[in-house]
Amino acid sequence: MKISDYISFMIDRLPRGYVFTYSDFITDVNQKEAVIKALNRMVATGKIAKISKGKFYKPENTPFGKILPSQTQIVKDLLEEDGKITGYLTGYSIYNQLGLTTQMSNIIQIGKNEIRPKIKRERYTITFIKQKNIITKENIPLLQLLDAIRYIKKIPDTNIEKSSKRFLAIIKNLSDKEINTLARLALKYPPATRALLGAILDQLQKGKATEILFKSLNPITKYKLTGAAKALSTTKKWNIV
Repeated sequence: MKISDYISFMIDRLPRGYVFTYSDFITDVNQKEAVIKALNRMVATGKIAKISKGKFYKPENTPFGKILPSQTQIVKDLLEEDGKITGYLTGYSIYNQLGLTTQMSNIIQIGKNEIRPKIKRERYTITFIKQKNIITKENIPLLQLLDAIRYIKKIPDTNIEKSSKRFLAIIKNLSDKEINTLARLALKYPPATRALLGAILDQLQKGKATEILFKSLNPITKYKLTGAAKALSTTKKWNIV
């Protein structure tokens, strides 16, 4: 079977929106040039589309244009390396999923232990947020939640009062084990994040988890989070103004 026929056959078996690279088809170093040429020809005919240099996907065409792959597909190479999780979607990418805003963004934010310069893929700008905790599959939802609390002032189309109420509703449904882990992970976040989380946990009467957060804060530092007091009756204790 010719290289071009083989690649065409393999692409036909891929789901629409799946992102792939040259290396997914190269089984022999000597075939590299032929693979690159075959993929570029398929881009020219519209069988596949290019999302960035060396990255392609099988598009789904609609009367309104091509449907882009999911954000996870677009950045999957930035989230995992050699089978190990190295990053996670966060920020603007998950505010909507958490019910904090109805807006969607063209910015994809990724939490990583080692950050890098922003990059562009299709219509998306990809930026990076430094995560000081070890990233695991289990703690990613908690890290996403803590990132949202940290950047509460930057969540679009809402305010601190509404966001605080939403955080209350989310955290209320967490197990005691998850809440204790959330508080432990928060120790590597800025003081204002720890203070707001502490006020939320106090409101939910999670005393054990709030104790380590309270001890981690400077008792004379004040945190300006206008509107938090309308959602939480515990802000005074945590020096939130």
